[in-house]
Amino acid sequence: MQQRQLPKQLMIEVEKCLIALLSSESDGTKIAASQAISAMCEHSGSKEFFNHQGIPQLIQLLKSDNEEVREAAALALANLTTCNPANANAAAEADAIDPLINTLSSKRDGAIANAATVLTNMATQEALRGSIQSRDVMGALLAPLRSANTVVQSKAALAVAATACDAEARAELRNSGGLEPLVELLRSKNDEVRRHASWAMTVCASDELMATELCRLGALDILEEINLSVSRKNKFSEAAYNKLLNNNLSLKYSQTGYLSSSNIIGDGFYDYGRINPGTKLLPLKDLCLQEPNDIRAILLVNSKSSDVSPPPSTEDKSSDIGYGRSISSSSSLRRASKEKTRKNSYHFSAGVGSPTEEKSEPTSGRNTALSKGTTKEKGLRKGRGKKEEEKVKEEEELITVPKWAGEGSPEKEWYPPFDPDFCVYVYEVTKSILPINSIKEQIEALAKYVAEKMGGTIPKDKLQDFSWELHISELKFQLKSNVIPIGHIKKGIFYHRALLFKALADKIGIGCSLIRGEYGRAWNEVKLMNKSQKGVIGGLPPPEVYLVDLMFHPGGLIKLKSREADLYRFL
Repeated sequence: MQQRQLPKQLMIEVEKCLIALLSSESDGTKIAASQAISAMCEHSGSKEFFNHQGIPQLIQLLKSDNEEVREAAALALANLTTCNPANANAAAEADAIDPLINTLSSKRDGAIANAATVLTNMATQEALRGSIQSRDVMGALLAPLRSANTVVQSKAALAVAATACDAEARAELRNSGGLEPLVELLRSKNDEVRRHASWAMTVCASDELMATELCRLGALDILEEINLSVSRKNKFSEAAYNKLLNNNLSLKYSQTGYLSSSNIIGDGFYDYGRINPGTKLLPLKDLCLQEPNDIRAILLVNSKSSDVSPPPSTEDKSSDIGYGRSISSSSSLRRASKEKTRKNSYHFSAGVGSPTEEKSEPTSGRNTALSKGTTKEKGLRKGRGKKEEEKVKEEEELITVPKWAGEGSPEKEWYPPFDPDFCVYVYEVTKSILPINSIKEQIEALAKYVAEKMGGTIPKDKLQDFSWELHISELKFQLKSNVIPIGHIKKGIFYHRALLFKALADKIGIGCSLIRGEYGRAWNEVKLMNKSQKGVIGGLPPPEVYLVDLMFHPGGLIKLKSREADLYRFL
Protein backbone atom coordinates (compact mmCIF):
# COMPACT_ATOMS: atom_id res chain seq x y z
CA MET A 1 0.00 0.00 0.00
CA GLN A 2 2.84 2.34 0.95
CA GLN A 3 4.65 1.49 -2.28
CA ARG A 4 1.66 2.64 -4.32
CA GLN A 5 1.46 5.95 -2.44
CA LEU A 6 5.18 6.66 -2.75
CA PRO A 7 5.20 7.76 -6.45
CA LYS A 8 2.26 10.07 -5.78
CA GLN A 9 4.02 11.56 -2.77
CA LEU A 10 7.17 12.07 -4.80
CA MET A 11 5.09 13.67 -7.56
CA ILE A 12 3.70 16.16 -5.07
CA GLU A 13 7.19 17.03 -3.85
CA VAL A 14 8.35 17.55 -7.44
CA GLU A 15 5.34 19.75 -8.16
CA LYS A 16 6.04 21.87 -5.07
CA CYS A 17 9.66 22.19 -6.08
CA LEU A 18 8.75 23.35 -9.58
CA ILE A 19 6.42 25.99 -8.17
CA ALA A 20 9.25 27.27 -6.00
CA LEU A 21 11.58 27.40 -9.00
CA LEU A 22 9.11 29.65 -10.87
CA SER A 23 10.12 32.38 -8.42
CA SER A 24 13.84 31.92 -9.06
CA GLU A 25 15.93 34.95 -9.99
CA SER A 26 17.38 33.03 -12.93
CA ASP A 27 15.42 33.29 -16.17
CA GLY A 28 16.87 29.99 -17.28
CA THR A 29 15.50 28.27 -14.18
CA LYS A 30 12.06 29.82 -14.72
CA ILE A 31 12.05 28.58 -18.31
CA ALA A 32 13.08 25.06 -17.28
CA ALA A 33 10.48 24.92 -14.50
CA SER A 34 7.73 26.10 -16.88
CA GLN A 35 8.71 23.51 -19.46
CA ALA A 36 8.68 20.79 -16.78
CA ILE A 37 5.20 21.83 -15.70
CA SER A 38 4.11 21.65 -19.33
CA ALA A 39 5.35 18.07 -19.55
CA MET A 40 3.68 17.07 -16.28
CA CYS A 41 0.31 18.22 -17.60
CA GLU A 42 -0.06 14.81 -19.22
CA HIS A 43 -1.13 13.61 -15.77
CA SER A 44 -4.58 14.80 -14.66
CA GLY A 45 -3.43 14.82 -11.05
CA SER A 46 -0.74 17.37 -11.81
CA LYS A 47 -3.20 19.56 -13.66
CA GLU A 48 -5.39 19.57 -10.56
CA PHE A 49 -2.45 20.35 -8.26
CA PHE A 50 -1.25 23.34 -10.29
CA ASN A 51 -4.78 24.75 -10.30
CA HIS A 52 -4.22 26.17 -6.84
CA GLN A 53 -0.50 26.84 -6.66
CA GLY A 54 1.08 27.15 -10.11
CA ILE A 55 -1.20 29.16 -12.36
CA PRO A 56 -0.83 32.56 -10.58
CA GLN A 57 2.98 32.29 -10.72
CA LEU A 58 2.92 31.40 -14.42
CA ILE A 59 0.72 34.40 -15.15
CA GLN A 60 3.26 36.63 -13.45
CA LEU A 61 5.91 35.23 -15.80
CA LEU A 62 3.79 36.38 -18.77
CA LYS A 63 4.75 39.92 -17.73
CA SER A 64 8.48 39.19 -17.90
CA ASP A 65 10.74 41.27 -20.14
CA ASN A 66 12.37 38.04 -21.29
CA GLU A 67 10.53 36.74 -24.37
CA GLU A 68 11.67 33.15 -23.76
CA VAL A 69 10.27 33.22 -20.24
CA ARG A 70 6.93 34.46 -21.55
CA GLU A 71 6.88 31.72 -24.20
CA ALA A 72 7.58 28.96 -21.67
CA ALA A 73 4.96 30.28 -19.25
CA ALA A 74 2.37 30.53 -22.04
CA LEU A 75 3.13 26.94 -23.07
CA ALA A 76 2.56 25.70 -19.51
CA LEU A 77 -0.73 27.62 -19.26
CA ALA A 78 -1.84 26.27 -22.64
CA ASN A 79 -1.32 22.69 -21.50
CA LEU A 80 -2.88 23.32 -18.08
CA THR A 81 -6.08 24.82 -19.52
CA THR A 82 -6.59 22.41 -22.43
CA CYS A 83 -9.72 20.31 -21.73
CA ASN A 84 -9.76 21.66 -18.17
CA PRO A 85 -12.42 24.32 -17.44
CA ALA A 86 -11.38 24.53 -13.78
CA ASN A 87 -7.88 25.64 -14.73
CA ALA A 88 -9.29 28.05 -17.30
CA ASN A 89 -11.39 29.63 -14.55
CA ALA A 90 -8.39 29.72 -12.24
CA ALA A 91 -6.41 31.57 -14.91
CA ALA A 92 -9.20 34.11 -15.32
CA GLU A 93 -9.41 34.62 -11.55
CA ALA A 94 -5.66 35.29 -11.50
CA ASP A 95 -6.14 38.07 -14.10
CA ALA A 96 -4.57 36.22 -17.01
CA ILE A 97 -6.57 37.84 -19.82
CA ASP A 98 -4.64 41.10 -20.18
CA PRO A 99 -1.18 39.50 -20.04
CA LEU A 100 -2.29 36.87 -22.56
CA ILE A 101 -3.61 39.47 -24.98
CA ASN A 102 -0.39 41.46 -24.58
CA THR A 103 1.55 38.28 -25.37
CA LEU A 104 -0.18 38.13 -28.76
CA SER A 105 2.15 40.95 -29.81
CA SER A 106 5.26 39.04 -28.70
CA LYS A 107 8.29 38.74 -30.98
CA ARG A 108 8.34 34.96 -30.54
CA ASP A 109 5.92 32.88 -32.58
CA GLY A 110 5.74 30.21 -29.87
CA ALA A 111 4.58 32.72 -27.27
CA ILE A 112 1.89 34.06 -29.61
CA ALA A 113 0.60 30.59 -30.51
CA ASN A 114 0.50 29.47 -26.86
CA ALA A 115 -1.25 32.65 -25.69
CA ALA A 116 -3.87 32.21 -28.43
CA THR A 117 -4.39 28.62 -27.27
CA VAL A 118 -5.01 29.69 -23.68
CA LEU A 119 -7.51 32.34 -24.79
CA THR A 120 -9.27 29.74 -26.94
CA ASN A 121 -9.48 27.35 -23.98
CA MET A 122 -10.91 30.10 -21.78
CA ALA A 123 -13.40 31.30 -24.42
CA THR A 124 -15.21 27.97 -24.40
CA GLN A 125 -16.98 29.28 -21.29
CA GLU A 126 -19.47 32.03 -21.99
CA ALA A 127 -18.67 34.14 -18.93
CA LEU A 128 -14.95 34.11 -19.68
CA ARG A 129 -15.57 34.74 -23.37
CA GLY A 130 -17.35 37.98 -22.52
CA SER A 131 -14.38 39.14 -20.46
CA ILE A 132 -11.98 38.31 -23.29
CA GLN A 133 -14.12 40.12 -25.87
CA SER A 134 -14.19 43.26 -23.74
CA ARG A 135 -10.38 43.49 -23.95
CA ASP A 136 -10.28 44.10 -27.76
CA VAL A 137 -9.10 40.58 -28.50
CA MET A 138 -10.16 40.92 -32.14
CA GLY A 139 -7.74 43.77 -32.73
CA ALA A 140 -5.00 41.84 -30.94
CA LEU A 141 -5.53 38.81 -33.16
CA LEU A 142 -5.08 40.80 -36.36
CA ALA A 143 -1.27 40.52 -36.43
CA PRO A 144 -1.25 36.77 -35.62
CA LEU A 145 -3.71 36.17 -38.46
CA ARG A 146 -1.24 37.87 -40.80
CA SER A 147 1.75 35.94 -39.46
CA ALA A 148 3.91 33.92 -41.84
CA ASN A 149 4.12 31.09 -39.29
CA THR A 150 1.52 28.39 -39.96
CA VAL A 151 1.26 27.40 -36.28
CA VAL A 152 0.49 31.00 -35.32
CA GLN A 153 -2.01 31.26 -38.19
CA SER A 154 -3.75 28.09 -37.10
CA LYS A 155 -3.98 29.06 -33.42
CA ALA A 156 -5.12 32.59 -34.26
CA ALA A 157 -7.89 31.32 -36.55
CA LEU A 158 -9.00 28.93 -33.80
CA ALA A 159 -9.09 31.83 -31.34
CA VAL A 160 -11.32 33.78 -33.74
CA ALA A 161 -13.67 30.80 -33.97
CA ALA A 162 -13.86 30.64 -30.17
CA THR A 163 -14.38 34.35 -29.53
CA ALA A 164 -16.48 35.59 -32.50
CA CYS A 165 -19.65 33.96 -31.20
CA ASP A 166 -21.86 37.07 -31.09
CA ALA A 167 -22.68 39.89 -33.46
CA GLU A 168 -20.76 42.56 -31.52
CA ALA A 169 -17.53 40.54 -31.55
CA ARG A 170 -17.92 39.82 -35.27
CA ALA A 171 -18.48 43.50 -35.93
CA GLU A 172 -15.25 44.30 -34.07
CA LEU A 173 -13.41 41.73 -36.16
CA ARG A 174 -14.77 43.26 -39.35
CA ASN A 175 -14.05 46.83 -38.27
CA SER A 176 -10.49 45.97 -37.26
CA GLY A 177 -9.81 44.50 -40.71
CA GLY A 178 -9.66 40.90 -39.55
CA LEU A 179 -11.82 39.39 -42.28
CA GLU A 180 -9.32 39.91 -45.09
CA PRO A 181 -6.45 37.91 -43.51
CA LEU A 182 -8.93 35.26 -42.36
CA VAL A 183 -10.13 34.77 -45.92
CA GLU A 184 -6.52 34.58 -47.12
CA LEU A 185 -5.84 31.74 -44.68
CA LEU A 186 -8.29 29.63 -46.68
CA ARG A 187 -5.69 29.58 -49.44
CA SER A 188 -3.07 28.03 -47.14
CA LYS A 189 -1.38 24.81 -48.17
CA ASN A 190 -1.39 23.73 -44.53
CA ASP A 191 -4.31 21.44 -43.72
CA GLU A 192 -4.71 22.61 -40.12
CA VAL A 193 -4.65 26.28 -41.09
CA ARG A 194 -7.34 25.71 -43.72
CA ARG A 195 -9.41 23.66 -41.30
CA HIS A 196 -9.29 26.25 -38.51
CA ALA A 197 -9.85 29.14 -40.93
CA SER A 198 -12.91 27.33 -42.27
CA TRP A 199 -14.18 26.82 -38.75
CA ALA A 200 -13.74 30.53 -38.00
CA MET A 201 -15.52 31.31 -41.28
CA THR A 202 -18.47 29.17 -40.21
CA VAL A 203 -18.76 31.14 -36.96
CA CYS A 204 -18.32 34.53 -38.63
CA ALA A 205 -20.96 33.79 -41.29
CA SER A 206 -23.67 33.47 -38.64
CA ASP A 207 -25.29 36.76 -39.70
CA GLU A 208 -26.16 38.05 -43.13
CA LEU A 209 -24.02 41.19 -43.00
CA MET A 210 -20.85 39.23 -42.25
CA ALA A 211 -21.71 36.55 -44.80
CA THR A 212 -22.19 39.19 -47.48
CA GLU A 213 -18.85 40.81 -46.65
CA LEU A 214 -17.04 37.47 -46.65
CA CYS A 215 -18.52 36.67 -50.05
CA ARG A 216 -17.37 40.06 -51.31
CA LEU A 217 -13.85 39.22 -50.18
CA GLY A 218 -13.95 35.98 -52.17
CA ALA A 219 -14.46 33.45 -49.34
CA LEU A 220 -17.23 31.61 -51.16
CA ASP A 221 -15.16 31.19 -54.32
CA ILE A 222 -12.15 29.91 -52.39
CA LEU A 223 -14.28 27.47 -50.39
CA GLU A 224 -15.93 26.22 -53.56
CA GLU A 225 -12.50 25.56 -55.04
CA ILE A 226 -11.37 23.78 -51.86
CA ASN A 227 -14.43 21.57 -51.78
CA LEU A 228 -13.88 20.51 -55.38
CA SER A 229 -10.49 19.09 -54.32
CA VAL A 230 -10.56 15.64 -52.76
CA SER A 231 -7.28 16.23 -50.94
CA ARG A 232 -7.96 19.75 -49.63
CA LYS A 233 -11.60 19.72 -48.58
CA ASN A 234 -12.70 18.93 -45.04
CA LYS A 235 -15.94 18.92 -43.10
CA PHE A 236 -15.26 22.46 -41.88
CA SER A 237 -14.75 23.84 -45.39
CA GLU A 238 -18.02 22.24 -46.46
CA ALA A 239 -19.82 23.65 -43.40
CA ALA A 240 -18.41 27.13 -44.04
CA TYR A 241 -19.48 27.03 -47.69
CA ASN A 242 -23.03 26.00 -46.78
CA LYS A 243 -23.20 28.63 -44.03
CA LEU A 244 -22.23 31.37 -46.45
CA LEU A 245 -24.76 30.18 -49.00
CA ASN A 246 -27.52 30.04 -46.38
CA ASN A 247 -26.90 33.69 -45.61
CA ASN A 248 -26.86 34.59 -49.30
CA LEU A 249 -30.05 32.94 -50.50
CA SER A 250 -30.08 34.75 -53.84
CA LEU A 251 -26.76 33.15 -54.71
CA LYS A 252 -27.76 29.80 -53.22
CA TYR A 253 -30.91 29.59 -55.32
CA SER A 254 -29.05 30.62 -58.47
CA GLN A 255 -26.31 28.05 -57.88
CA THR A 256 -28.26 25.11 -56.46
CA GLY A 257 -31.85 25.76 -57.55
CA TYR A 258 -33.06 24.84 -54.07
CA LEU A 259 -34.19 26.62 -50.90
CA SER A 260 -35.23 24.54 -47.91
CA SER A 261 -38.00 25.35 -45.44
CA SER A 262 -35.33 26.75 -43.10
CA ASN A 263 -34.08 29.17 -45.79
CA ILE A 264 -36.32 32.13 -45.05
CA ILE A 265 -36.61 34.58 -47.93
CA GLY A 266 -36.12 38.14 -46.72
CA ASP A 267 -36.29 41.59 -48.25
CA GLY A 268 -33.80 42.07 -51.04
CA PHE A 269 -33.91 38.46 -52.25
CA TYR A 270 -33.75 38.18 -56.03
CA ASP A 271 -34.03 35.29 -58.44
CA TYR A 272 -31.56 35.85 -61.25
CA GLY A 273 -32.07 32.41 -62.71
CA ARG A 274 -29.64 29.54 -62.95
CA ILE A 275 -25.92 30.34 -63.08
CA ASN A 276 -23.08 27.97 -63.87
CA PRO A 277 -20.39 27.08 -61.29
CA GLY A 278 -17.72 29.76 -61.19
CA THR A 279 -20.05 32.41 -62.63
CA LYS A 280 -20.30 35.61 -60.59
CA LEU A 281 -23.73 36.77 -59.50
CA LEU A 282 -23.89 40.55 -59.81
CA PRO A 283 -25.17 42.53 -56.80
CA LEU A 284 -28.78 43.67 -56.93
CA LYS A 285 -27.75 47.32 -57.20
CA ASP A 286 -25.72 46.65 -60.33
CA LEU A 287 -28.58 44.68 -61.87
CA CYS A 288 -31.06 47.45 -61.11
CA LEU A 289 -28.84 50.06 -62.74
CA GLN A 290 -28.52 48.08 -65.97
CA GLU A 291 -30.60 49.06 -68.97
CA PRO A 292 -33.32 46.52 -69.82
CA ASN A 293 -32.31 43.90 -72.36
CA ASP A 294 -33.26 40.42 -73.54
CA ILE A 295 -32.08 38.53 -70.45
CA ARG A 296 -34.56 36.68 -68.29
CA ALA A 297 -36.40 39.02 -65.93
CA ILE A 298 -34.88 39.14 -62.44
CA LEU A 299 -37.56 38.65 -59.78
CA LEU A 300 -37.24 40.74 -56.63
CA VAL A 301 -38.85 40.23 -53.22
CA ASN A 302 -38.82 43.47 -51.23
CA SER A 303 -41.36 44.86 -48.80
CA LYS A 304 -38.88 47.34 -47.36
CA SER A 305 -38.83 50.93 -48.56
CA SER A 306 -36.46 53.80 -47.94
CA ASP A 307 -37.43 56.32 -45.29
CA VAL A 308 -38.02 58.94 -47.97
CA SER A 309 -41.72 59.71 -48.42
CA PRO A 310 -43.11 60.05 -51.94
CA PRO A 311 -43.85 63.55 -53.18
CA PRO A 312 -47.49 64.53 -53.65
CA SER A 313 -48.55 63.69 -57.20
CA THR A 314 -51.67 63.02 -59.21
CA GLU A 315 -49.76 61.20 -61.92
CA ASP A 316 -48.37 57.68 -62.08
CA LYS A 317 -45.00 58.09 -63.76
CA SER A 318 -43.95 54.45 -63.42
CA SER A 319 -43.33 54.20 -67.14
CA ASP A 320 -40.96 57.18 -67.06
CA ILE A 321 -38.70 56.30 -64.18
CA GLY A 322 -36.21 53.44 -63.99
CA TYR A 323 -34.89 51.96 -60.76
CA GLY A 324 -31.44 53.35 -61.32
CA ARG A 325 -32.83 56.89 -61.30
CA SER A 326 -35.58 56.67 -58.71
CA ILE A 327 -33.74 56.24 -55.45
CA SER A 328 -35.38 59.12 -53.63
CA SER A 329 -38.82 58.87 -55.17
CA SER A 330 -39.50 55.53 -56.82
CA SER A 331 -42.34 54.84 -59.19
CA SER A 332 -43.51 52.13 -56.82
CA LEU A 333 -43.93 54.63 -54.02
CA ARG A 334 -45.94 56.98 -56.23
CA ARG A 335 -48.11 54.08 -57.32
CA ALA A 336 -48.59 53.23 -53.66
CA SER A 337 -49.78 56.74 -52.83
CA LYS A 338 -52.24 56.70 -55.70
CA GLU A 339 -53.58 53.15 -55.97
CA LYS A 340 -52.96 51.61 -52.54
CA THR A 341 -54.20 54.28 -50.17
CA ARG A 342 -56.77 51.90 -48.71
CA LYS A 343 -54.70 48.70 -48.62
CA ASN A 344 -51.26 50.15 -48.02
CA SER A 345 -52.13 51.65 -44.68
CA TYR A 346 -49.92 49.19 -42.85
CA HIS A 347 -46.88 50.39 -44.95
CA PHE A 348 -43.92 48.34 -43.66
CA SER A 349 -41.32 51.08 -43.73
CA ALA A 350 -38.87 48.87 -41.88
CA GLY A 351 -39.69 45.71 -43.79
CA VAL A 352 -41.64 42.66 -42.75
CA GLY A 353 -39.81 40.62 -40.17
CA SER A 354 -39.80 36.98 -39.23
CA PRO A 355 -42.95 34.87 -39.02
CA THR A 356 -42.93 35.21 -35.25
CA GLU A 357 -42.81 38.97 -35.55
CA GLU A 358 -45.76 38.87 -37.92
CA LYS A 359 -47.78 36.84 -35.43
CA SER A 360 -47.01 39.10 -32.50
CA GLU A 361 -47.81 42.33 -34.31
CA PRO A 362 -51.51 43.24 -34.54
CA THR A 363 -52.70 43.69 -38.10
CA SER A 364 -55.57 46.02 -37.37
CA GLY A 365 -55.36 49.73 -36.63
CA ARG A 366 -52.03 50.18 -38.43
CA ASN A 367 -53.41 52.59 -40.96
CA THR A 368 -55.61 55.10 -39.31
CA ALA A 369 -53.26 58.08 -39.29
CA LEU A 370 -51.86 57.34 -42.71
CA SER A 371 -55.28 56.93 -44.30
CA LYS A 372 -56.56 60.17 -42.83
CA GLY A 373 -53.45 62.00 -43.96
CA THR A 374 -53.77 60.64 -47.45
CA THR A 375 -57.47 61.56 -47.66
CA LYS A 376 -56.68 65.05 -46.49
CA GLU A 377 -53.90 65.33 -49.04
CA LYS A 378 -56.31 64.31 -51.82
CA GLY A 379 -58.70 67.03 -50.80
CA LEU A 380 -55.96 69.63 -50.88
CA ARG A 381 -54.79 68.49 -54.30
CA LYS A 382 -58.31 68.76 -55.65
CA GLY A 383 -58.38 72.51 -55.03
CA ARG A 384 -54.99 73.34 -56.48
CA GLY A 385 -54.67 75.71 -59.37
CA LYS A 386 -52.75 75.13 -62.55
CA LYS A 387 -49.65 76.98 -61.32
CA GLU A 388 -49.50 74.93 -58.17
CA GLU A 389 -49.80 71.70 -60.18
CA GLU A 390 -46.90 72.83 -62.37
CA LYS A 391 -44.87 73.60 -59.24
CA VAL A 392 -45.52 70.15 -57.86
CA LYS A 393 -44.47 68.62 -61.18
CA GLU A 394 -41.20 70.57 -61.10
CA GLU A 395 -40.54 69.40 -57.53
CA GLU A 396 -41.08 65.81 -58.59
CA GLU A 397 -38.63 66.15 -61.44
CA LEU A 398 -36.03 67.57 -59.08
CA ILE A 399 -36.55 64.77 -56.58
CA THR A 400 -36.24 62.06 -59.19
CA VAL A 401 -32.76 63.27 -60.16
CA PRO A 402 -30.38 61.52 -57.76
CA LYS A 403 -27.86 63.62 -55.88
CA TRP A 404 -24.98 61.61 -57.26
CA ALA A 405 -25.97 62.63 -60.80
CA GLY A 406 -24.45 66.07 -60.25
CA GLU A 407 -20.72 66.55 -60.65
CA GLY A 408 -18.90 66.64 -57.32
CA SER A 409 -22.00 65.80 -55.26
CA PRO A 410 -21.94 62.95 -52.72
CA GLU A 411 -23.45 59.63 -53.72
CA LYS A 412 -26.96 59.00 -52.48
CA GLU A 413 -27.55 55.80 -50.55
CA TRP A 414 -29.18 53.24 -52.81
CA TYR A 415 -32.30 51.27 -51.92
CA PRO A 416 -33.87 48.32 -53.75
CA PRO A 417 -37.15 49.07 -55.54
CA PHE A 418 -40.04 49.06 -53.11
CA ASP A 419 -42.92 46.66 -53.85
CA PRO A 420 -46.18 47.99 -52.38
CA ASP A 421 -48.23 45.22 -54.01
CA PHE A 422 -46.19 42.55 -52.25
CA CYS A 423 -46.70 44.45 -48.99
CA VAL A 424 -50.44 44.25 -49.57
CA TYR A 425 -50.13 40.51 -50.19
CA VAL A 426 -48.28 40.05 -46.89
CA TYR A 427 -50.90 42.06 -45.04
CA GLU A 428 -53.80 40.16 -46.59
CA VAL A 429 -52.42 36.65 -46.03
CA THR A 430 -51.41 37.58 -42.48
CA LYS A 431 -54.94 38.74 -41.80
CA SER A 432 -56.91 36.01 -43.58
CA ILE A 433 -54.69 32.89 -43.83
CA LEU A 434 -52.48 33.00 -40.75
CA PRO A 435 -55.42 32.60 -38.31
CA ILE A 436 -56.47 29.30 -39.96
CA ASN A 437 -55.76 26.49 -37.50
CA SER A 438 -55.05 23.69 -39.98
CA ILE A 439 -51.67 23.80 -41.71
CA LYS A 440 -53.11 21.89 -44.65
CA GLU A 441 -55.91 24.42 -45.04
CA GLN A 442 -53.41 27.29 -44.74
CA ILE A 443 -51.37 25.84 -47.60
CA GLU A 444 -54.44 25.31 -49.77
CA ALA A 445 -55.72 28.84 -49.11
CA LEU A 446 -52.33 30.39 -49.81
CA ALA A 447 -51.97 28.45 -53.06
CA LYS A 448 -55.35 29.72 -54.26
CA TYR A 449 -54.42 33.25 -53.24
CA VAL A 450 -51.12 33.14 -55.15
CA ALA A 451 -52.79 31.74 -58.26
CA GLU A 452 -55.43 34.45 -58.14
CA LYS A 453 -52.77 37.20 -58.00
CA MET A 454 -50.81 35.63 -60.87
CA GLY A 455 -53.56 35.22 -63.45
CA GLY A 456 -55.80 32.50 -62.04
CA THR A 457 -56.22 28.85 -62.96
CA ILE A 458 -54.64 27.80 -66.25
CA PRO A 459 -55.90 24.61 -67.91
CA LYS A 460 -53.09 22.41 -69.15
CA ASP A 461 -54.27 22.62 -72.74
CA LYS A 462 -54.36 26.44 -72.54
CA LEU A 463 -50.88 26.91 -71.10
CA GLN A 464 -49.38 27.89 -74.46
CA ASP A 465 -52.03 30.59 -74.86
CA PHE A 466 -51.20 32.24 -71.53
CA SER A 467 -49.32 35.33 -72.73
CA TRP A 468 -47.12 35.88 -69.69
CA GLU A 469 -44.04 36.69 -71.78
CA LEU A 470 -45.66 39.80 -73.24
CA HIS A 471 -46.72 40.91 -69.77
CA ILE A 472 -43.17 40.55 -68.43
CA SER A 473 -41.73 42.43 -71.41
CA GLU A 474 -44.17 45.27 -70.84
CA LEU A 475 -43.15 45.47 -67.19
CA LYS A 476 -39.46 45.63 -68.09
CA PHE A 477 -40.24 48.46 -70.52
CA GLN A 478 -42.37 50.36 -68.00
CA LEU A 479 -39.85 50.00 -65.18
CA LYS A 480 -36.86 50.51 -67.50
CA SER A 481 -35.16 47.63 -65.74
CA ASN A 482 -34.56 43.89 -65.92
CA VAL A 483 -35.49 43.71 -62.22
CA ILE A 484 -39.19 43.24 -61.58
CA PRO A 485 -40.67 43.25 -58.05
CA ILE A 486 -42.72 40.09 -57.66
CA GLY A 487 -45.87 42.04 -56.74
CA HIS A 488 -45.91 43.75 -60.14
CA ILE A 489 -46.42 40.46 -61.95
CA LYS A 490 -50.11 39.78 -62.62
CA LYS A 491 -49.62 37.02 -65.20
CA GLY A 492 -47.11 34.50 -63.92
CA ILE A 493 -46.32 30.86 -64.56
CA PHE A 494 -44.61 28.13 -62.54
CA TYR A 495 -41.47 29.91 -61.39
CA HIS A 496 -43.19 33.24 -60.68
CA ARG A 497 -45.89 31.59 -58.61
CA ALA A 498 -43.54 29.26 -56.76
CA LEU A 499 -41.37 32.19 -55.66
CA LEU A 500 -44.36 34.23 -54.51
CA PHE A 501 -45.75 31.22 -52.61
CA LYS A 502 -42.42 30.65 -50.84
CA ALA A 503 -41.99 34.35 -49.99
CA LEU A 504 -45.50 34.63 -48.52
CA ALA A 505 -45.29 31.26 -46.77
CA ASP A 506 -42.09 32.38 -45.06
CA LYS A 507 -43.80 35.55 -43.87
CA ILE A 508 -46.57 33.65 -42.07
CA GLY A 509 -44.57 30.67 -40.89
CA ILE A 510 -45.64 27.95 -43.31
CA GLY A 511 -42.68 25.63 -43.89
CA CYS A 512 -42.06 24.95 -47.56
CA SER A 513 -39.17 24.49 -49.96
CA LEU A 514 -38.59 26.04 -53.37
CA ILE A 515 -37.13 23.92 -56.19
CA ARG A 516 -36.13 25.08 -59.64
CA GLY A 517 -36.73 22.76 -62.59
CA GLU A 518 -36.05 23.05 -66.29
CA TYR A 519 -37.79 25.19 -68.92
CA GLY A 520 -39.37 27.68 -66.52
CA ARG A 521 -40.67 25.06 -64.12
CA ALA A 522 -40.39 25.57 -60.36
CA TRP A 523 -42.47 24.20 -57.51
CA ASN A 524 -42.96 24.15 -53.78
CA GLU A 525 -42.86 21.11 -51.55
CA VAL A 526 -44.48 20.85 -48.11
CA LYS A 527 -44.50 18.14 -45.44
CA LEU A 528 -47.74 17.01 -43.83
CA MET A 529 -48.65 14.28 -41.41
CA ASN A 530 -51.04 11.65 -42.72
CA LYS A 531 -54.01 11.70 -40.32
CA SER A 532 -54.90 8.10 -41.09
CA GLN A 533 -51.55 6.99 -39.68
CA LYS A 534 -51.78 8.89 -36.42
CA GLY A 535 -51.87 6.70 -33.36
CA VAL A 536 -49.92 3.90 -35.03
CA ILE A 537 -48.05 1.85 -32.45
CA GLY A 538 -44.30 2.42 -32.52
CA GLY A 539 -44.25 6.21 -32.77
CA LEU A 540 -45.32 8.73 -35.37
CA PRO A 541 -44.55 7.90 -38.99
CA PRO A 542 -42.46 10.37 -41.00
CA PRO A 543 -44.44 13.19 -42.66
CA GLU A 544 -45.32 12.84 -46.33
CA VAL A 545 -44.03 15.27 -48.94
CA TYR A 546 -46.52 16.99 -51.23
CA LEU A 547 -46.12 19.25 -54.22
CA VAL A 548 -48.33 22.36 -54.19
CA ASP A 549 -50.32 22.96 -57.37
CA LEU A 550 -50.35 26.67 -58.20
CA MET A 551 -51.26 26.35 -61.87
CA PHE A 552 -53.80 23.75 -62.98
CA HIS A 553 -55.78 23.07 -59.78
CA PRO A 554 -54.60 25.77 -57.34
CA GLY A 555 -54.63 24.51 -53.78
CA GLY A 556 -54.26 20.89 -54.78
CA LEU A 557 -51.65 18.85 -52.92
CA ILE A 558 -49.95 16.17 -55.01
CA LYS A 559 -47.91 13.33 -53.53
CA LEU A 560 -44.36 13.90 -54.60
CA LYS A 561 -43.58 10.54 -56.18
CA SER A 562 -46.81 10.31 -58.17
CA ARG A 563 -47.31 10.50 -61.92
CA GLU A 564 -49.33 13.68 -61.47
CA ALA A 565 -46.40 15.31 -59.67
CA ASP A 566 -44.06 14.39 -62.51
CA LEU A 567 -46.44 15.94 -65.03
CA TYR A 568 -46.42 19.15 -63.00
CA ARG A 569 -42.62 19.29 -62.62
CA PHE A 570 -41.56 18.21 -66.09
CA LEU A 571 -42.65 18.98 -69.63
